[in-house]
Amino acid sequence: MNAALRKQYLDALGLTPWALRSPRHVLAAAPASAAPEMGTATPAGTAPDSGEEGLDWQQLRERVAACTRCALSKTRTQTVFGVGDPNADWLIVGEAPGAEEDRRGEPFVGRAGQLLNSMLRAIGLAREQVYIANVLKCRPPGNRDPGPAESTECLPYLGRQIGLLRPKIMLAVGRIAAQNLLKTDAPLARLRQQAHSFGESRVPLVVTYHPAYLLRTPSDKRKAWEDLKFAREVCSRVQR
Repeated sequence: MNAALRKQYLDALGLTPWALRSPRHVLAAAPASAAPEMGTATPAGTAPDSGEEGLDWQQLRERVAACTRCALSKTRTQTVFGVGDPNADWLIVGEAPGAEEDRRGEPFVGRAGQLLNSMLRAIGLAREQVYIANVLKCRPPGNRDPGPAESTECLPYLGRQIGLLRPKIMLAVGRIAAQNLLKTDAPLARLRQQAHSFGESRVPLVVTYHPAYLLRTPSDKRKAWEDLKFAREVCSRVQR
């Protein structure tokens, strides 16, 4: 992406350009009480195995489409499997589909999706270059938070997506997604600006705000921009 085009996206977000910091600076961004640095951290959030191991992309998509593991299967319009490049370095994970996603069968559409697209473009990524999914594949009625049992039943699907994708980095957007993936009740503010480690493959995981929250609270866009820069720097140091 040329500099002029990237500047247009940054201007749209009300943000300024950035320069890559040194690895020493990146590691110093996490507080001393944070999780250990990549490669030594205890893996968090490993999804339970419910028989998805060994499925390819098409088989997994078909299993998700026919899923009746929880009551959300009775209220959904359709499942929302995920979208993007199956060989992407970046995996973006939200909490659950909303009403528009439920109708269209694609995650992060509408205004929140448009903002997510702008956020990605600001660090040089097109939507088509990443993979986007949710913890839940079905919409909770009324857009309520996912229940613990629902998340437990659905996480193996995401676990298999991660196994197939083998991303260099995961970006968890929003408190609910982050807490489910990291198996914690810590607030989002304490989870940001750290390179967490997910699963047995120890995929680096960075936490930021959900685009829908940023639409309601634009004053926090600056913090989200810092998270994106941090994630970009973490990804740049990962050997796939």
